[in-house]
Amino acid sequence: MKNYQLVLASTSPFRQEILKKLQISFITAKPDCDETPISGETPQQLVMRLAETKAKSCVVEQPSLVISSDQVCVIDGEIIGKPHTREKAIEQLSRQSGKSITFYTGVTVWNSETQQADTRLDTFIVHFRDLTEQQIISYVEKEEPYWCAGSFKCEGLGIALFKQMEGKDPNTLIGLPLIDLVDMLDAQGMSVL
Repeated sequence: MKNYQLVLASTSPFRQEILKKLQISFITAKPDCDETPISGETPQQLVMRLAETKAKSCVVEQPSLVISSDQVCVIDGEIIGKPHTREKAIEQLSRQSGKSITFYTGVTVWNSETQQADTRLDTFIVHFRDLTEQQIISYVEKEEPYWCAGSFKCEGLGIALFKQMEGKDPNTLIGLPLIDLVDMLDAQGMSVL
């Protein structure tokens, strides 16, 4: 079995922390791709295309397995991005109060030697509590989730915003589905156990 270098095509500290859970050595690379949606593209198609494009955009010096993922948050059929500001975070959370939102996460393992990509989609649904304006403001001020799609950090205080979570892998919500990734690496001959 070939000994591949493992590359995470992401500069996200959240994705790096998730991948560290598997206790395997990896390096990171910054992907270079246009993330603009294509007209008529569904959220599911968008994240799968971007996950694969990001992986293939990384320049690697030796035979590598490049891991990449992309995620969108959807509420009422609309893709919700990162808020970037306090006001936008409060607005997003107010809109999500009492509703269910869906996260679609595409994950790719691209083999730089064979030029083959394995791309999969995982879905995670979050059901929000009915939140008061004061609860939302308190949360935003405590956690400042300005760089998180949906305006929350589920691995932190954001868990208090939810009444229920549905999905096979809680890591999907943070941006890197490890259950799928373990299967994908295994298919490349790399066992994490």
